[in-house]
This record gives sequence, C-alpha cells and structure tokens, in this order.
Amino acid sequence: MASRLLHRLRHALAGEGPGEEATGPEAEQFPESSELEDDDAEGLSSRLSGTLSFTSAEDEDDEDEDDEEAGPDPLPSGDGASGEDAEQSSPPEGQRGSQLLARQLQDFWKKSRNTLVPQRLLFEVTSANVVKDPPSKYVLYTLAVMGPGPPDRQPAQISRRYSDFERLHRNLQRQFRGPMAAISFPRKRLRRNFTAETIARRSRAFEQFLSHLQSVPELRQAPALQDFFVLPELQRAQSLTCTGLYREALTLWANAWQLQAQLGIPSGPDRPLLTLAGLAVCHQELEDPGEARACCERALQLLGGKSPHPLLAPFLEAHVRLSWRLGLDKRQSEAQLQALQEAGLTPTPPPSLKELLIKEVLD
Repeated sequence: MASRLLHRLRHALAGEGPGEEATGPEAEQFPESSELEDDDAEGLSSRLSGTLSFTSAEDEDDEDEDDEEAGPDPLPSGDGASGEDAEQSSPPEGQRGSQLLARQLQDFWKKSRNTLVPQRLLFEVTSANVVKDPPSKYVLYTLAVMGPGPPDRQPAQISRRYSDFERLHRNLQRQFRGPMAAISFPRKRLRRNFTAETIARRSRAFEQFLSHLQSVPELRQAPALQDFFVLPELQRAQSLTCTGLYREALTLWANAWQLQAQLGIPSGPDRPLLTLAGLAVCHQELEDPGEARACCERALQLLGGKSPHPLLAPFLEAHVRLSWRLGLDKRQSEAQLQALQEAGLTPTPPPSLKELLIKEVLD
C-alpha cells in the first residue's frame, strides 16, 4: 500500500513538472497570457482585464497583421456576464478578485471627491464595435471621459481605434523616453483581434493606458496627448460646419468644449476660442441667438485685455450684432471694435466668425 501511494505521488509530481508542455486544442488558443507587454498576473491590468463582455466573434478568420482588417458586423453588448450578473453567477476566483478591485477603486474615487487632492480623469470604454470599411475592418472603441464636476454632468466621449492609440504611444515614446518606460501598451496580435476576450482585454488596457498618461504631469501636458483627445473632434466639427450640417456639428463642438474643459488645455486659448467660434456659428444658424451671444461673451472673457487676436474683432462684431438682435447692451463691444478699426488692427467690416472658421487649418 505504502509503495503504491509513493509511486502515485512520484507520478503526479513528474506530470506537473516545469518541463512538461501543455497539449490539446487549448494550448494554442490564447498564445498571449496578457494583452499588456509588461504586466504580470498580479498587475492591475490583468486583474481588470475581461470585465467588459461582448458576444463572441471567435470564429472570424483574422489572420492579418492587426485590427485594420475587413470584417463582420458590429458587436452588440452581448449576453456575457458582467457587473451584478457576474457576481450572481459565481465567477471564478480570479474574476471575483477583479470585481473586488474594481469596486475598491470606485469607492476610492468616490471618496476622493471630498478631498483637496486634484482628481484624475477617469476613462471607461462604454462600447466597442467592429467597423467594416472594405478592404479593411477595425474595432472602434468609444470611451467616456469623466472628470471633476457635478455628479449629473454628462461625460465627454471620444471614439478611437487601435491604430490611434498606437500612434499616440509611439509619439510619446519618441518625445518622453524616460516617463514612457514604465507605461505598458497592448501589443499587436497576428490573430484573434475580433474575439470578445481580445476586445475586452484591450478595452481595459486602453483605460489603464490613458489613466497612466494622465497621472504623469509631464505627459499630461504633452501636445500629442491633447491632440489625441481633441483634434479629431475639432476637425470633424469644422468639416460639418463648412458643409452646413450645423445640428450635427453643434454636438461635436459641444463635446470638444467639454473635453477641453476637463483636460485643462495648457497650450493657450486658440483651440478653446475656435471651439467657441464653432458653437456661436452653429447656434446662430440654428436660430438660437441667446446661446450664440453667450459663446461670444465667454470668448471675449478668454481674450481679456491681451494684444489683438485674429478672432477678437470677429467675436466683437458677432457680439454687437447678436446684442442688437436681442435688444441688449452692446456699447462696450462697439467701442472696443471701433478702437481696433481706427488703429488699423482689423478691416472694416471685420471678417465673420464663419469665414475665419472655414479658413482655419486644424492640424
């Protein structure tokens, strides 16, 4: 009996040795244990990965180089377990640890609202859709950007694809080699880019990636990061405004303004001023002179007493015209505009906000 037990023990130990390789179909199903290059089993990224659920697209043939391939219909939110449903279905130990950590982070962020420590922005992937754009396809990740402010404030949103995140990572690595050395990024995959698990892992990884960038002051103020958040929205809003689609453009201008307010743009007032110009033009074209005038007033406050800016006279002219239309006081703006014209700092009449907005090159 003892010899048989000893034999079985030796056999079990030999079967679990480090040199034995896994066999069977599961061995190659997920060759990468994590979507992050530098994280480990105990890291925040791996413990949070997979909490975003989608219906599976595992049967898709995605042998191309990254997520820029041609492919299937958008992924619905699926019937996978997440949040409360995941807790009720008794998830595995690792997933329970992930959910516990997520709840702890949420509790910490809620408590931090009442402290004097500046809050970081929070990022959450709210949806991820596979976009078919022959001859390629890609996953479009929509993120909510949440910052300090009233709890009922709607978060700003951005939609980006893997290549956008990768370009940001590459640009920051070139400019900030030291600070970027400790920040991980989900690596490219040759296969299975459109499975629910890959999309969920990348979603969590992108949230963590942006949170890490925001936590480093040197990176938080980098123009490349500001461009990543704001420039695509401004370019799309400008294009829609120029083609006369004012209602659609208004939504994008408003989202871009909210993004800039949450990010705290450090590179001067030009983009906020252009955003306010877009808002004013759209409100005016949509017969809402009160909101258009309010945008002009906010822009004039930003300009203050600084040296003449190319947009100063157009904002003053718009403010005078809108004030006259609404029967409000316009004397101060009229006097300031007249002083600029007499000094030869602006033509008579000055260009309109719409003219300058159309001519502005956003890059």
